[in-house]
Amino acid sequence: MSTAPTIPPIVNRTMAFVLRSPLHDLVSRSVLLITFTGRKSGQRYTTPVSYSQEGDQVTIFTHAAWWKNLAGGAPVVLRIRGRDYAGVAEAVANDKPAIAAALAEHLRRVPSDARYYHVTFDSQGNPDPVTLEEAVETVTLIHVRLEAERILQ
Repeated sequence: MSTAPTIPPIVNRTMAFVLRSPLHDLVSRSVLLITFTGRKSGQRYTTPVSYSQEGDQVTIFTHAAWWKNLAGGAPVVLRIRGRDYAGVAEAVANDKPAIAAALAEHLRRVPSDARYYHVTFDSQGNPDPVTLEEAVETVTLIHVRLEAERILQ
């Protein structure tokens, strides 16, 4: 079981409201909205998550079980910096070396996220391998490949 802090639903709803508003610049450099469809329920879900991005590749991590809706690849919509993008998400839950490498890179880009994973940094600013290895046991990596065109609103 994860010891990561649980985000209260009111915080998630408030963050979603801000990310959909003209005030999104306050948080949208490191937080996006991911919208996906539940595999069993068919219901659409939207949740705010921290992210890092390199070109058309977006990296997300979660402690929550919603990632199972993305297993095997799933279409998603990401709201990034005030714009919606279609993408295909793939969850990586069992490849611990790949998760560790991606989490280390993510934390170099978004060091403020380290507290959510209980990861510390060495004197050169790199994630500590011991705390990183512990974090990998409770986190799932989600890769999203963005499609070429933005969804028009």
